[in-house]
Amino acid sequence: MSVQTPPRLLDLAGASLLRDEASAISAVEDLPTELFPPLFMEAFHGRHIETLKAMVQAWPFVHLPLGDLIDMPHVGPLQAVLEALDVLLAQKVRPRRCKLRVLDLRDTGQTFWSMWSGASTHGCSSSGMVPVAEHRSMTQQPVAPLEVFIELCLKKRTLDNFLTYLIRWVEQRKVSIHLCCKKLKIVTMSTENIMTVLSMVQLDCIQEVQVNCTWHLSTLAVFAPLLGQMGNVQRLFLSPILVSAFEELEQQHVVQITSQFLRLHHLWDLHMESPSFLEGCLDQMLRCLKTPLDNLSITNCRLTDSDLLHLSQCPNICQLKGLDLSGVTLTDFSPELLQVLLEQVAASLQELNLEQCGISDFQLESILPVLSHCSQLRTLSLCGNLLSMTIMEKLLCHTTGMPHLSDEFYPAPQESYSPHGALHLGRLAQLRDELIEIMRNLGCPRAIWLSSISCPCQPMLVMRG
Repeated sequence: MSVQTPPRLLDLAGASLLRDEASAISAVEDLPTELFPPLFMEAFHGRHIETLKAMVQAWPFVHLPLGDLIDMPHVGPLQAVLEALDVLLAQKVRPRRCKLRVLDLRDTGQTFWSMWSGASTHGCSSSGMVPVAEHRSMTQQPVAPLEVFIELCLKKRTLDNFLTYLIRWVEQRKVSIHLCCKKLKIVTMSTENIMTVLSMVQLDCIQEVQVNCTWHLSTLAVFAPLLGQMGNVQRLFLSPILVSAFEELEQQHVVQITSQFLRLHHLWDLHMESPSFLEGCLDQMLRCLKTPLDNLSITNCRLTDSDLLHLSQCPNICQLKGLDLSGVTLTDFSPELLQVLLEQVAASLQELNLEQCGISDFQLESILPVLSHCSQLRTLSLCGNLLSMTIMEKLLCHTTGMPHLSDEFYPAPQESYSPHGALHLGRLAQLRDELIEIMRNLGCPRAIWLSSISCPCQPMLVMRG
């Protein structure tokens, strides 16, 4: 049974070693495992370059979570680590003690370092790394490709110094380095630079893609083949896409984009904001889906009757937990299409967002019976629709007793507004009291939020009955 060295003694031992760097380097091979993390932190922050290099080449853990230690104005320690890795990669077999297989440059939390420095006594990092050293092996092991994990948030028009340096370093060592990224976020960057960065990345490592900038459809079409290579993507978020007037060319781009969904075998969370290019051809994307979706968000765009019909018939939405059609104008749609859509997802749906859809009293009344059968529903939002007091009462009756419904966001009743559309707060207060009385009479305690048409995303009034 091993005895843990007190943290203060570890600090003193590390400080003593680093005062004589030559002694520290010579002692690395026989250094107790528990001294490695605290000594490494001291060497990294104190910029003891040669000690860092020696410690990397004898690192007794599979992972080296460097992201939490990097101080960007001072890249010397990071360069020292990469130079030490160059020495390792040039060798045909690993040094006896070195177990290093993963260099993690992400901000993964301080758990690893705090545990070994004595600030924490249990747990593991957010990257899933268990901070336990592997047993020493007296046999040397063949060199396998080193995995380097980074966070990619492409938010500048030109590459920053760190990313430029890292990309150049990886490019020169593509055979022995796998550059991995779990989450790719694109805020603003030229297509050329995006392609440069992604050409260095193991695309099948990416699990989440966020495009948080407005692209032209032609740009998305250029990006689409890369998306198709991200076969392990689980979550995809696309911001508004601009469509030009050249219809024939645009349709070719749509096919280039939607066909890539055939290769996304693990996609379960799909969010598309203002995908105007899908109007009239949503079926092209839906029939390319390979797996059932958990969440689908298609917002702030126009859809046709055929689009909604294809959506309601798509076999890959039958397990939906979240459906967001906010900003999709449904005023002119047949209620039967909405009924069929809700019937498809009634058994699993937990969140339904129909904000600012232009839903009429007649449409809502038509879908209330099937809505009340959505037994798993937890969140329902109808904000931004102009609904009368009469239909609000019917809505409360049909949703009373739904076992999991806890978050309800509704518009202020139509009668709260003047003929010119101004919200009358006194009238709203009176209608609120009437709605509270209705809820009390239904005998099921609940709370609902009301918001005005002008600010549907900012609930202004909570009612409890």
